[in-house]
Amino acid sequence: MSRIGKLPISIPSGVDVTCNGLDVTVKGKFGTLQNQLPDSLSIEQTDGRLIVSLQNQTRQARALHGLYRTLVNNMVIGVSEQFQLNLTLKGVGYRAAVQGKSIVLNLGYSHPVEMEIPEGISIAVTKNVDINIKSCDKEQLGLFAAQIRAWRPPEPYKGKGIIYEGEIVKRKAGKSGK
Repeated sequence: MSRIGKLPISIPSGVDVTCNGLDVTVKGKFGTLQNQLPDSLSIEQTDGRLIVSLQNQTRQARALHGLYRTLVNNMVIGVSEQFQLNLTLKGVGYRAAVQGKSIVLNLGYSHPVEMEIPEGISIAVTKNVDINIKSCDKEQLGLFAAQIRAWRPPEPYKGKGIIYEGEIVKRKAGKSGK
């Protein structure tokens, strides 16, 4: 049995969870998220807790048990607290700005990069180089941050690029002269 899958999910106050068969809907102050569990799992709500359990002991079901428990837990955390990622632009002339429903990045190209901000994601830019991204959907947040970072991943020689907060970029020595 999955060690993570058997852990109960506590529901904080202000969060409403609706289990309709295998459909799970979580509502909170930051939004509404919905997910559907596979047939091999079941979910029940008791005493302000959610428990994801196995219907049968197949290899596939056991593999999905911990995954779907974590996905439902992330839904509960997301609608109650929100998830947050911080990106930093490192490089001469690199900067970002939010204009309406898009983010404009100057990353050393001959043109500014303009990206549409998806629904449910909020972005704040401080000091022109620090990007703070918040969302209640952890998957959508990580995907959008990865799309921004894909424009200039950090490079090992000068350390320039778009870096996650707390990320360590291993530096290389470069050319050695005589």
